[in-house]
Amino acid sequence: MRTKKERLAQAGLMELGGIVIVAPCASLATGHDLSQMGALALMLSTVAVLWSTVWNWLFDRWVPTRERTLAQRLAQTLGFEFFLAMITVFIVAWWMNMGLLAALWLDLGFIGFFLIWALAFNHLFDKAVVRLLRHREGSYASAHGE
Repeated sequence: MRTKKERLAQAGLMELGGIVIVAPCASLATGHDLSQMGALALMLSTVAVLWSTVWNWLFDRWVPTRERTLAQRLAQTLGFEFFLAMITVFIVAWWMNMGLLAALWLDLGFIGFFLIWALAFNHLFDKAVVRLLRHREGSYASAHGE
């Protein structure tokens, strides 16, 4: 099982990386200021970090393994994004001062990006943690003559 510290690191790193990539891309695609898109991305990411912590904790209980199949990864990512979108579309509409349909389209752009980003990031994060844990176990065994 994952620790709270690990979950917070995973969520924070994923969101930070996402903001750095998506804000300039969204600004170029929509013609809105980078500062406006950056602030929106930061708001959405704040909500996403909170939701990610809860969602991934729940998912860990449903699928208690670090080595997940692609289908399990897709279920994790799609479930997260679906429930997140139910909240964020209203934030996008409010912040961008646009109707819900226009906000939904913009939100779908963010969601599309983060679907791909989350799938790739979570896979790489888990591989890195497994490698780190194996290294620590090997270092511990060596230090204690095992």
